[in-house]
Amino acid sequence: MFLRHTKRKKDGKEHRYWSIVENRRIGGGRVVQRPLLYLGEINDSQELAWRKSIAILEEGALQPRTLSLFPEDRCEGLLPDASIVRLRLNELRLCRPRQWGGCWLALSLWRELELDRFWGGRLSPSRKGTRWDRVLLLLATYRLLAPGSEWRLHREWFERSAMADLLGEDLGLAEIHKLYRCHDRLLEHKQALFDHLVGRWRDLFNISFDVLLYDLTSTYFEADPPFAESDKRRHGYSRDHRSDCVQVVIALVVTPEGLPLAYEVLPGNTADNTTLRDFLARIERQYGKARRIWLMDRGIPTEAVLAEMRGADPPVQYLVGTPKGRLTRLEKDLLSQPWQDARPGVRVKLLPQDGQLYVFAHSVNRVAKERAMRRRQLKWLWARLKQLSMMALSREELLMKLGAARAHAPAAWRLVVIAVAPEGVTFTYHLDRNRLRRARRREGRYLLRTNLTEDDPAKLWNLYLLLVRVEEAFKNLKGDLAIRPIFHQDQARIEAHIFIAFLAYCLHATLARRLHALAPGLSPRSVIEKFAAMQMIDVHVPTTDGRELLLTRYTEPDAELRLLLDKLKLALPAQSPPKITTAQIAPQPLP
Repeated sequence: MFLRHTKRKKDGKEHRYWSIVENRRIGGGRVVQRPLLYLGEINDSQELAWRKSIAILEEGALQPRTLSLFPEDRCEGLLPDASIVRLRLNELRLCRPRQWGGCWLALSLWRELELDRFWGGRLSPSRKGTRWDRVLLLLATYRLLAPGSEWRLHREWFERSAMADLLGEDLGLAEIHKLYRCHDRLLEHKQALFDHLVGRWRDLFNISFDVLLYDLTSTYFEADPPFAESDKRRHGYSRDHRSDCVQVVIALVVTPEGLPLAYEVLPGNTADNTTLRDFLARIERQYGKARRIWLMDRGIPTEAVLAEMRGADPPVQYLVGTPKGRLTRLEKDLLSQPWQDARPGVRVKLLPQDGQLYVFAHSVNRVAKERAMRRRQLKWLWARLKQLSMMALSREELLMKLGAARAHAPAAWRLVVIAVAPEGVTFTYHLDRNRLRRARRREGRYLLRTNLTEDDPAKLWNLYLLLVRVEEAFKNLKGDLAIRPIFHQDQARIEAHIFIAFLAYCLHATLARRLHALAPGLSPRSVIEKFAAMQMIDVHVPTTDGRELLLTRYTEPDAELRLLLDKLKLALPAQSPPKITTAQIAPQPLP
């Protein structure tokens, strides 16, 4: 409630008439003002008395009571009254600024996915009253907003956030041993979580599961092997270009909208083409047999698995990339096929063969990009070889520098023939023009294959482009959510760490989907940063009788954030009620 006045001119004089009004939130997040009491024209002292009268909850009191607040230097002429509180405004203090907006947004997304209900029924409190579901919420929110180690969460981040205020908890929620022990309670509920997410994606966004995207990535550990036989940390093909480190492989299934459905942690030496069969069986158990389309990169399926997919009942449909080396066998057949326009700048040829449809695509933009990359590498390599040919080096130094040049420009190295003399420190080099012509013919060209009966090239090409969604998921896991470094040493806790990162990505993907529909053009990270600007502070105002008025307030959103809240259909909660401490009784002197 607050005072509002209107001005009127009467007989050449300006008069102010006062009313008490209150704000009411209505549908759509809008706020209207409702008059409660008309006061008429009042003098300044009456205005001050009305303005300073607010409802305050006294510490220890069961019900709020109305107190009148006056500045210490404006109390002349007031009769003594227990409801009058004199404030020392010159001693006002602002304490404990902490991040509120991002925490509140994460909590809203958590509740939107009904994860509070899901985990509340599975993670029961401990005998000492620890709410494990809230500890998990804290870990997932931390991974979404400011990812780092559990130790940093315990020592720094929790106190600089408003999670304690939002959850009604204290510092004990972020006690380091609780954070670690929470990891031990999660993995047994992984499949149940996948089933729960399917229902929520369907209810929130009307998602169907006719098209699924499947891909793998890896994350490495700076640790010293060997490990136990059951440990999944192994050396293998590293997508992070860290073959010197052990790693685990993460297989992920997402929808074309980027919403995650399931994942699995595999040993680091797992070959990509050995993972698909198990995931096909898992998805069939989870969603039943149906005609769904799998989109995959070229290194994942084997010929045997593709044959099984074609022979299944009903057939499992797929659209998968194919290594460019197969072009050599199909080139003659493709030459006789006509080009068809799939989209502006993209042409395709369709070739039915061996019960499959091969799609040969040519992208003008991709040709320009790959050609520029090849020219840049080749130009650098040619200049480097010229430098090395003029240097006075030992044979060992020459071989090492040639090896470094090969590692720096591997694609260009394949186009150059380099011959080092059997003895001495001389070498020759020249451009292999046949390889260059072959490389130019294949730049910006893709070979896909599918068992779909679709013959519209535009639909097939647009389907394949959906694979960028799963690549974007991996980019977010490794970038925004910083899934590594992983500091845990125990195998179960390593997998629980990835599980928490998956939960954080579910919140991230939910926000991205809402933005796609309601505020296109904004990324989840930019929105999180905008919300992070909203801080919570404690306002302390001492009184003349030894008490202290405490107001815990979040800062008001700026105009841009208010517009974003309106677009996302989010309503901020009410500010928490003010509190006033009990009066301090001065000690009596001893007789």
